[in-house]
Amino acid sequence: MTELAPPEPVRIGIVSISDRASSGVYTDQGVPALQTWLTSALINPIQFEARLIPDERALIAQTLRELVDDAGCHLVLTTGGTGPALRDVTPEATLDVADRDMPGFGEQMRQISLHFVPTAILSRQVAVIRGQTLIINLPGQPKAIAETLGGHPAAKGIFAAVPYCIDLIGGPYLETRDEVCAAFRPKTAQRPVRQG
Repeated sequence: MTELAPPEPVRIGIVSISDRASSGVYTDQGVPALQTWLTSALINPIQFEARLIPDERALIAQTLRELVDDAGCHLVLTTGGTGPALRDVTPEATLDVADRDMPGFGEQMRQISLHFVPTAILSRQVAVIRGQTLIINLPGQPKAIAETLGGHPAAKGIFAAVPYCIDLIGGPYLETRDEVCAAFRPKTAQRPVRQG
């Protein structure tokens, strides 16, 4: 029996965007929630690049560029700043750095959240590709982050599509724990299943 190669390391940028948390008014929950979920879902060794910044469009765009162009992240997830309030500028900043738009992610995130709250239609999350990196805006609350990424009985989570997207743009082969989130790939794109 052929021994499987070890899982490929992945570098993931996580950006919590909040005026109040970044100024110390309250403790940020976005970065810990993302780290916890990703660590439980992925078998790959992860190097996190974490940032906590205020709702400033130019700073958000600068941070995203830095994580992609300088830090070499394969995936960047943001949390916060995606509603209709005047200071919610995360989607605009994300589009500022985009090479290509990936509208299906935002559409599915809103479908997931609508199972819980009618105000999900106010969410403006987007996902884009910059170079060989996927950038996705997520909701701000830890519960909503987990529901959006992993899904629930009535709706598939978005993370099931992330590994194959990363494959297609030239990133590492992400392997997930099925009990948290089963990655979906066409059979022609699958590698042998890792046990344990």
